[in-house]
Amino acid sequence: MEHPSLTRYAWLSIAAAIATILLKGTASWMTGSVGLLSDAIESFVNLAAAMMALWILTLAASPADDRHAFGHSKAEYFSSAFEGLLIVFAALSIIWAAVDRLSHPQPLESVGIGLAVSVAASVVNLLVARILLKVGREQHSIVLEADAHHLITDVWTSGGVLVGVGLVWVTGWLWLDPVIAIFVALNIVWTGWQLMHRSAEGLMDISLPPEKIAAIEAVLNSYREQGLDFHALRTRQAGSRAFVSVHVLVPGQWAVKEAHDWAERIERDIRKAVPRVNVITHLEPLEDPVSMLDQDLDRLHC
Repeated sequence: MEHPSLTRYAWLSIAAAIATILLKGTASWMTGSVGLLSDAIESFVNLAAAMMALWILTLAASPADDRHAFGHSKAEYFSSAFEGLLIVFAALSIIWAAVDRLSHPQPLESVGIGLAVSVAASVVNLLVARILLKVGREQHSIVLEADAHHLITDVWTSGGVLVGVGLVWVTGWLWLDPVIAIFVALNIVWTGWQLMHRSAEGLMDISLPPEKIAAIEAVLNSYREQGLDFHALRTRQAGSRAFVSVHVLVPGQWAVKEAHDWAERIERDIRKAVPRVNVITHLEPLEDPVSMLDQDLDRLHC
């Protein structure tokens, strides 16, 4: 599945956000609960994030051009960072509304119906989140994964709010409604921070995860057993794409055609081991000491 088909999942997220805004807004209006109001506010954030994801997925699918020779897949990190900021903003909005309600407590109304409507909204978010998370992991899309985690956070938020509103309904303790809203808000700040941190790592060209590097090393080791050697293995993740470069040391007496054929086989096997990877190999003679001078990122010797 390629990026153009991923945009339909962004549209699914947009539809879910609109549906939950209507449901949670109705529940908040019926009950007068600040907890349910804060939940509705976060759904507006979901809508903004889903619209951002749609734009970014469209941009990331754009082919490479003269100014962006490695494509546009890194654009996905901007979306997840933006979504992390939105989550933090939503949490601060919830805390603001909850603190005001602590100072001015109000009784809740029509709680039973309001809770039922809010539960329906949470079910919508949970179903959509599971779909987005599954596809995001399969397609290595940080945009869809971020959107899924945001919706899952929303489900947890809603769960906390529903518990709070239910306890207020049963006990009559009006202060429980805003207090639980504050605790839920602090929890979702952590999710927002994690998304922003992951985006920053991607923009800083973080290497592939250990399990993928291990898969690449397994391929290289199989060729070491056949007399070749390698160094200067470098990897990076750019959105849904992975990039690998490695220097291949071959016997100096080999013809260019023979060495090139081996390099092609190595690249093919790495692509089999790591999906959606761009592999670049550089051939060097095993016997030449100069071949060992370029193992670092910056070649310090001439």
